Order: sequence, then structure tokens, then C-alpha cells
Amino acid sequence: MSVCEQFTANASAGVAPALRAVDCLSNEATAAAFGRLFGGQGALLPALTVLLTLYIAFFAISLLTGRSRIGISALTPRMMTLGLVLTFSTSWVAYQGVVWTLATGAPDQIAGVLMGAKGSATTMFADRIDMIFGAIAEVGQTAGSAEGAASSAASGSFTPVNLMWLAALLLMLGTVGVLLTARIALAVLLALGPVFVVLALFPGTRGLTAGWLRGLVLTAITPLFVVLGGGLMIELIVPVVAGLANGQGGVDGRAALALFLIASVHVALMAMVMRVAGTIVAGWQVFGLGAPERSAGGDRAAGASGLVPIAEYRMESPQQSAAAPRRAIAITQSSMEAAQATPAPSARRTTTIRNQLAAPQALSSALPPLRDGGRARGIGSRFRTSASGPREMMR
Repeated sequence: MSVCEQFTANASAGVAPALRAVDCLSNEATAAAFGRLFGGQGALLPALTVLLTLYIAFFAISLLTGRSRIGISALTPRMMTLGLVLTFSTSWVAYQGVVWTLATGAPDQIAGVLMGAKGSATTMFADRIDMIFGAIAEVGQTAGSAEGAASSAASGSFTPVNLMWLAALLLMLGTVGVLLTARIALAVLLALGPVFVVLALFPGTRGLTAGWLRGLVLTAITPLFVVLGGGLMIELIVPVVAGLANGQGGVDGRAALALFLIASVHVALMAMVMRVAGTIVAGWQVFGLGAPERSAGGDRAAGASGLVPIAEYRMESPQQSAAAPRRAIAITQSSMEAAQATPAPSARRTTTIRNQLAAPQALSSALPPLRDGGRARGIGSRFRTSASGPREMMR
């Protein structure tokens, strides 16, 4: 007999029993999936052995080719990655104590601290939802039988009783529906977790691990927002539910309309909560697992060139290369004439400009280096012919 059979038998009694049944089934299913994947007789143990062998072989090849070196800075990240992968993929105690506890217990504990609850904040929230549904059901039974309400709803009449039941349905979808959906999705991600933990070994598959962690955090913090937002809405719903009965065996129209409005706002709030949670998780870098890696050679080349784009340098003919210093001298002379027409703020600057004109070597060193296009780059591009080259060959 399974431990969760008692919880599943009472799951239809209310929101709190349903949440307890889902939590028990999720824990049991995750443990069973972990044992079938990487347990003592797991089906993926040979695959894990092959992946570890490839990881060590790739590291040895990088050492032989000089792409990596033996040192603390190179070995520490690799050894930590290997140790964490082996720990969380082969030990259910470590996986349950860290991953499962953080994903299911940490948001509930944060919600309990914020709401001032002594026990589980989610359980307390579910109990209050059960009390509200019980009060609505009692008012509905007093107002009329279930057959009469069903016939009026089928005829399309917009009565206070129908508004009350529609508000209860929206409230149930915005609370129980979101909570159960988030818990079931979290259980599925936790059951598949060991596979994504193993994929963190290689840089090419670490993006999958990063995506799994983002989904895990999204489904874990969703109940936190639901409990906090739902707690505020319950404070507004309780007095409205208390005023549903009009004292004549019917339902007050204003109270039913207010309940419907609050339930609609709650559904809109839950939709906004899901969007906000997705935005928060999308901006998480996941400890650099999904970030693209940059080679050290490319970074040094970019730093040495000063991040100057290659498109700024164009290919010039030998005649243009020979005429470039003359153009620069003419431009400098014209700037000197303009400087003489306008009195300079300091005589030292004028002396410096005249010294630069008198020194052609300094002027040529100040010019930007000429580079060829991408196709002309190579060993032969270093030897450029001067303007007097063909004439000397004729001599």
C-alpha cells in the first residue's frame, strides 16, 4: 500500500487535501524516477560512465594540444563541476536534501515569514480558501437547489446566484488551478533533474542545464506569488462573502457583484504574476552556464587593437600610398596658416607644430597604419611595392 493513497483518497475534500496529495505524489514520483535513471540499477548509468570518460579524454587532449594547462585556476572549476555532477546525479540523499528542499520548501518558508505564519503558509492559505468555498456553498444551498441554479444558468439568466457561482469558479481557477499546475510542473522538472545535471559537464550542453534551472525557479516561485497575492485578496473577499445572504433565503445582488469583481481581479493578478515571474527568471544568468565563452586569444587581440573596426582601413594603390604623406603635409600646412591667422593660446604649442613639420619621420609615424582587406591579408601583403619600383626594374 502506497503512503500517498490516504492523501489521494481525501484529495477531493478541499484545496488543502489536494495540495497535500500532490506534494506526496510528487515526492514519490521524483524518488522513483531518480532510482530508475541513476540508481543502483539505473538505465542511464552506462551513459553516465561514457560521458565521464569523454570529459576526461577531452581534458587530456586539451592538455596535449596546449589549449589548457595544469594549475589551480584551470583544475579547480573542472573538479568542482565534476564533483557536483557526480553528487547530485548519483545520490538521492544529496539531491533531495538540496534541490528538492530548496525548490519546494524555500518559497513556502519565505511566504510564512512575510505573512507571519507559524507553519506552512501554503497550507494556511489553502485552509482559508476552503473556508471561503464552504461559506459560498452554504449560501448557494440556502438560496436554492442545485437543479434550479443549473436551469437558470442554462437559460442564460444573469441572477445574483449565477454571479456568485461564477465568481467562485474564477476564484478556484485563480488559486487552486495555479497552485496545482505549478506544483505538478515542478514535480516533472525535479524528476528530470538528474539528466540536466549531467549535461552541465560539457560547454555545448550547459545551455540546457541553464534552461532547466530557469524553469525550476519559475515553477518554484510561482506559488510564493500566488500565496502572497491571494492573501491580500482573501482579506477583501471575507467581508463580501459574509454579506452574501440577504436574510430572506436569497443572495444579495451587490455582494454577488462585488465577489465577481474581486474574483476577476484575482484572475488578472495571477496572469500578471506569471508574466512577472517569467521576466524575473529570464534575466538570470544562471552562474554563467548559458553565457558564450570567449577565447583568450580573441580578447588579447581586441585589447591590442583598441577595438578599432577593420572596416576603417581600406585598400589603397601604391600611388595613393606614396601621395598620402604629401596630402597630410598639405593639410598640416593649411592648419598652420589658420593657426597663424588666429593667435594661439600658447607659444609652446606653435613650436611643437613647427617641429612636427620639420620632422617627416614624426609625421609619418603619426599617420594611421594602412591595412588591406580581409582577402589580401597574409604573408604577401607585408611586401608592398613603392611608386618607384617599376622604374628601377626598367633601369
